[in-house]
Amino acid sequence: MIVLGLVLGLVLGLLARGRLSRLIDVNLRWVGLIFVALALRIGTQFAIADGIAIADTLRLPLYAAGFLFLIVGLWANREHPGITAVVVGAAANGLAIVVNGGFMPVWGPSLAAAHLGPADLTTGFHVLLPDQLTAAFFLHAGPLGDIIPIPIPFLNNVSSLGDAFIAAGLAWFVFATLVRGRGDLQASGITLGPGQRSVAHSAIGLEQPIVLGSGMGSGISVPFTIGQRIRGHPYVRLALDSRFAAYWVAQTISLFGDRLNQVALAVLVYDVTNSPLATGLVFLAATLPNIVLGPVAGTFVDRWEHKRVMIASDLIRAVLVIGIPFAAAANVYFVYPLVFLVTTVSLFFRPAKVAVLPRIVQPDDVMAASSASWTADTLADLAGFPIAGLFVAFLGSQATQLGLAFFADSATYILSAVLLATIVLAPMTRQAAHTTQGAFRAFFNEATEGWRFLRTRASLMQNTLISALAQMTSGVTLGLTVVFARDALDGRFIPYPENFAAIETAIGIGNLVGGLAVGVIGMHLRKGWLVVGGFMVMGLSTVVLGLTSNVLVAVVAATIVGVANLVYVIPTQTIFIEQTPNELMGRVVAFRSSLVYGAMTFAMGISGVLAESIPVGLVIAGFGALTALGGLIGAFLPAVRDA
Repeated sequence: MIVLGLVLGLVLGLLARGRLSRLIDVNLRWVGLIFVALALRIGTQFAIADGIAIADTLRLPLYAAGFLFLIVGLWANREHPGITAVVVGAAANGLAIVVNGGFMPVWGPSLAAAHLGPADLTTGFHVLLPDQLTAAFFLHAGPLGDIIPIPIPFLNNVSSLGDAFIAAGLAWFVFATLVRGRGDLQASGITLGPGQRSVAHSAIGLEQPIVLGSGMGSGISVPFTIGQRIRGHPYVRLALDSRFAAYWVAQTISLFGDRLNQVALAVLVYDVTNSPLATGLVFLAATLPNIVLGPVAGTFVDRWEHKRVMIASDLIRAVLVIGIPFAAAANVYFVYPLVFLVTTVSLFFRPAKVAVLPRIVQPDDVMAASSASWTADTLADLAGFPIAGLFVAFLGSQATQLGLAFFADSATYILSAVLLATIVLAPMTRQAAHTTQGAFRAFFNEATEGWRFLRTRASLMQNTLISALAQMTSGVTLGLTVVFARDALDGRFIPYPENFAAIETAIGIGNLVGGLAVGVIGMHLRKGWLVVGGFMVMGLSTVVLGLTSNVLVAVVAATIVGVANLVYVIPTQTIFIEQTPNELMGRVVAFRSSLVYGAMTFAMGISGVLAESIPVGLVIAGFGALTALGGLIGAFLPAVRDA
């Protein structure tokens, strides 16, 4: 898989008219340490295979030292695009080997799927995992072992998630190295200063298609080659930006853990209480802080450094989520305050995440970056929900077993914090508060300033109010999908709880399609009409979802819900970024979130009560109709549809 990653990077780089010579010219630090690490890793394996007793005895410290040196050496080069993903992969592989005492775990069913058997394993390096997905599988770091079959003739193999990260990172690094460089920039007359992007901001964007040989700028004719057109694509520009790469990878990893958390939590609470109301209330507890503390959190975020807020939020959440399985084992209702606290901390992370994005990318790339950011969310859906379904299906609903999902979520928060720490940001200039004002009054004025700005911008305020009505469905589906999957779907094709994970995965697939589509063609369409259309399609498809008992129809409807979701989310986020000063971003986003999540929380509580006496599908369909109504209202409001 790693070799395939290198080949993919080379092929894509050459197709983009990159230069192989740039691989030789690339400036890497601490290369000697990287070679020492590789020598330790490979040399130890060969020494053990040759029967050298001392190598076998010291396998654990030797492998641990090799991976530690490799991670440190790679970390020193983290400014290069893709290297952060390689660090993640090396850390995952190293952890799997250390947990298993110096052996790399391999899953038997994956071996069989790759048309291999135990005899094909490397002697003295691999160890077989239990075939059944029991607690022992996860305690031996099974998800980090060699579990990905590659049943390709002559390439039959089994790889790990770490190998996938390494392959993707190396492909990213090779591609970026081939296509970037000062030569292209100087040819266009563009000079870079320290810390600036290595791809010209004035290169071709989606909103301004360039014909070969056409001119740009003040009457200056600049002939753009096919390679320059490819390198000028917003997604390629983002791929070449190491800061955005770290931001994107960190987000993707932590979101993946959240999916494990979400499915495990929903199934655990519903199986223990057998109550739709109790299940809805656990998600209500998760959204309630948005109403109470949202504006306060946003005001603090605007007073603090955004990157520090994100890192601190990740580390605090890492501690909190570990406590959830222990609380559930004692009394399931102890979970509610912990979930409340996790969301409270997330209130600080969310506006900081939005506010930091325009500080990382160029203005013309904001919509593409927003699309890529939401695509990370969908990639986490695609991987996280199916794996979470396996957790629940094979481990059962006991808190001690499902605790592994929360431990994994905690680990992803820690890893996200580490990756965010690699991002270098220029300091923000903030206007100092008047010294004659008291601290409380200054804080109050800062908080209300965000509300006044939101209230006086018709395009932002009306979008927020329409979203509050339309996104009530999101709260209902969040709290009741697990109930719908168990009680309303027939389960002939996909049984419970796998059908629950399948619906969530389908929404993720739709999000991926919608996110990519908006990122590619969104610049050519009116953002307001995208918002209106997204709400209407999402509402109608939610009605179909709620009224069906066929799991296949439900999956199709959920996919359309996911597409429509991103069709309105990305333009809305872009509208707010474009129309809100960066120094007010945290407060404005926080007030918007309070209103929208307040409506979602209200809907979540009401829907839980309704589902106790009304079929859950009808409850979901009814709120879907409200979403469609919200889109229809938006179509008649010029400030919404013409934004």
